[in-house]
Amino acid sequence: MRSMLRPLRAAAPVRAVAAILLFIVLAALMDHARGEPTDSVGEAIYRHGVLGSGKQLDAIRAAGVHLAGKDAACVNCHRRSGFGSKEGFISIPPITGRYLFHPRASSAEDLDLPYVESMRADRDPFTDATLARAIRDGLDSEGKPLNYLMPHFALSDADMTALVGYLKSLNQRKSPGVTDTVLHFATIITPDADPVKAQGMLDVLKQYFADKNTFPIGATPRLRTSRKMMFMVNRLWQLHVWRLTGPAETWQGQLERHFAKEPVLAVVSGLGGKNWAPVHEFCERQAVPCLFPNVEAPPANADRDFYSLYFSKGVALEAELIANSILRQGSGKAAKRVEQIYRAGDSGEAGAQVLAASLERHGVKVRSQVIAANAPGQEGVAKAVRQSSGADALVLWLRPSDIAALGEAPPAPSAVFVSGLMGGLERSPLPPSWRSRAQLAYTFDLPDRRRVPVDYALGWFRIRQIPVVAEQVQVDTYLACGLLAETLKHMADTFVPDYLVERVEDMIDRRIITGYYPHLTLAQGQRFASKGGYVVHFSEPQGTRLIADGGWVVP
Repeated sequence: MRSMLRPLRAAAPVRAVAAILLFIVLAALMDHARGEPTDSVGEAIYRHGVLGSGKQLDAIRAAGVHLAGKDAACVNCHRRSGFGSKEGFISIPPITGRYLFHPRASSAEDLDLPYVESMRADRDPFTDATLARAIRDGLDSEGKPLNYLMPHFALSDADMTALVGYLKSLNQRKSPGVTDTVLHFATIITPDADPVKAQGMLDVLKQYFADKNTFPIGATPRLRTSRKMMFMVNRLWQLHVWRLTGPAETWQGQLERHFAKEPVLAVVSGLGGKNWAPVHEFCERQAVPCLFPNVEAPPANADRDFYSLYFSKGVALEAELIANSILRQGSGKAAKRVEQIYRAGDSGEAGAQVLAASLERHGVKVRSQVIAANAPGQEGVAKAVRQSSGADALVLWLRPSDIAALGEAPPAPSAVFVSGLMGGLERSPLPPSWRSRAQLAYTFDLPDRRRVPVDYALGWFRIRQIPVVAEQVQVDTYLACGLLAETLKHMADTFVPDYLVERVEDMIDRRIITGYYPHLTLAQGQRFASKGGYVVHFSEPQGTRLIADGGWVVP
């Protein structure tokens, strides 16, 4: 009897939860059946191509092309902000309520609307009925055919009501950190960030903001929609430095308090240690764009989110490059056993996890040796290296101070990989016996190829007497500032957080000066602008010259 009662007791909470879920679903379906607009249904149709019934959205485009589900979602063309986009030479118009229902105007300059490049003034305003006709039949507010890119959607009346309601809700509220004369930005520094790099980053940021504010700023009338004024973003830039303290569990609260006291349009650059996830989560929750923070280990699932953009995946990308190299070596005969060493509490732990997962999928056994955070360098590192004997490959996720303490290299393993990002790149202090055998994971363009774009930033530092104490971090910070400045120029006075992220996505691949990276690009949904790297080795016993062991690899 006792054995029969236990499952019944365990099942009771399950039934209770199931009943609650059923009630929620039924309530939603009842709302939907009554035709009442719900943000969740309209948003699901717009962003994900999912109807209120849970079925896929269906649409037919010109020439009978069938679209379904996510491929049919409005967000693909009209974007998350609803402000539209450009598809080649075709302008995709904004479809937020303000733009759809505004009265006819003789020109864009007569509209009392924030300027968006693809907006139209000379047409009749939509009504709910003509908007539904546009969505179903591809006819504009005057009954004329819309562009062939506009699909014809199959929507029930209830789904249509929900979608139209959602488009009306896209009317943006006043953006935080934006006044008639000032744009407010923040940069965030976590307590485990390297203090030298933090100072180098701040030197660049403060000087860049000072330069932006050099030109006289007066009281500025609100920008209208004239193309002539499009590039006149005549506002001061103000930087707020948010330094976090204490354990990571307290950062969310600190960030909320900073944001309440100093609302900002976006976070620019920033510096983290091992854990950037709380900052990433804050920006997602508050809808604050976070543009290219200096972090070695971005959150693993950052690609699923929207507001944070990174230059690269950092140590995770290095791990993928190393795994790719290990699996390729030996004429296709993968190594059977790999050892890796990292310090507890450092960014190498994230790289080690990705490497282990990547190799173990191919049957390669990976063992990790963790050096205590406070263990003396020489003793802890030497012990870990001794214990790696017999492995086919050794991977070091170590800082320069630990690398310098490696001592003499053991005869085995013969293959040694080093995290370039953590180990100091081409200035890694590898002892001579290691240097001849080590291969670096290198997520940047090679030094001789990036000389010109990096010299551009270094020249700017030199003229402004900014000490170069962490070159890669400072050049990345300068690049982040440049991308922000160029993006804002093309936003005129439409300072909306979602639109800011979309404009960065649209223009980043046009950037000529890309600093350490050979190329930057961000398709919709991508959050890492540089996607590949090299595996390299030193060409000489001394110096910083590197030779790539193959081409640029995108794992």
